[in-house]
Amino acid sequence: MQAKLIKIQARTDYVDEVYKVLLDAISEGSLAPGTRITQEEIAEQLAVSRSPVLQALRLLKKDGLVQDAPGRGLLVAPLDVEWIGHLYEIRGALDSLAARLAAEKSARIDKRLIADGRKAARGSDVKAMIEADGNFHMAIYMASGNPLIAETARMHWVHLRRVMGAVLQVSAQRRAIWDEHAAIAAAIAQGAVALAGELSEQHASRARTNLVQRLGEVLGAASDGAHGEDRADDLHAG
Repeated sequence: MQAKLIKIQARTDYVDEVYKVLLDAISEGSLAPGTRITQEEIAEQLAVSRSPVLQALRLLKKDGLVQDAPGRGLLVAPLDVEWIGHLYEIRGALDSLAARLAAEKSARIDKRLIADGRKAARGSDVKAMIEADGNFHMAIYMASGNPLIAETARMHWVHLRRVMGAVLQVSAQRRAIWDEHAAIAAAIAQGAVALAGELSEQHASRARTNLVQRLGEVLGAASDGAHGEDRADDLHAG
C-alpha cells in the first residue's frame, strides 16, 4: 500500500473517521484498484488501533469497495464498466424524480454550490471536485421533500464518488458540467417540472454514456503507465 494517509486526531471512536479516510483515498485514486491493503499498515499510518480499522474495512467490504486478496489481506475492488453503467441508470431515475419534486416547490438551490463547483472545476483538487458535485445533487435530493431519495442516493454515491475520482484524475476539462447544473437549478427555481426532470435525466445519461465509453480507455492507459489527458478532456462524470 503506497497511499499516504493523514493521521486521525485522538478520539474515543475512530470507525467513522477511518472509513471516511479510506473512502476518500479510494475515491481520489491514491488507493487505486487492485492495491493490496492490510489492517496493520492502515492502523500504523493513521496512528490508531487495529480494532476500528478492522470495522471500517468490514464496512468497505460490505459496500463492495474492497475484497479479499489472494493469500492475506484485502485489495481495492476493480472498477467494472458495465456495472457502472447500471449504476448511472439508477442515478438518472433518482435525479429526475428529485428534480421534478423540487421543481413542484420552485425550490431555490443555493447559488454558492454552483460557484463552488465552478471554482473546483478550475483547479486540480479531485476531492474538492467530487464534494462539490455531490453537494449540488444532494441539495436537490433534500429539496425534493422526499427523504427516501437522499437515503437511497447515498448508497449509490459511495460508488459514484469512486468512479468520478478515477475519471477526474485524467480529465483536463470539468467546467461544462456546471453549465448543466446551473440549467437544472434554474428550471427547478422556475417551477418547470418537466424540464427539470428532463435536464436531470439527460445529465445523468450523458455522464453514463461518456463514462462507459471512456473509462475503459482511461483504465487501459493507467495500466500502461500513461495519463491519457488528451483522450479524457471531454469526460463527463457529474
